[in-house]
Amino acid sequence: MSERFKEELAKDLGFYDVVQEEGWGGIKARDAGNMVKRAIELAEAHLASEKQSGN
Repeated sequence: MSERFKEELAKDLGFYDVVQEEGWGGIKARDAGNMVKRAIELAEAHLASEKQSGN
């Protein structure tokens, strides 16, 4: 994942302030897991929309 994408996910999930203050090492394991889960959901949705549009 790109740094920008990770930052956007952290903002959406509500722990970007921790990333800014402590870096990625400061986030909780649960937050990291939720970030990966959300990234997978977005990727699956993107693939599904491509499949429906025939691309």
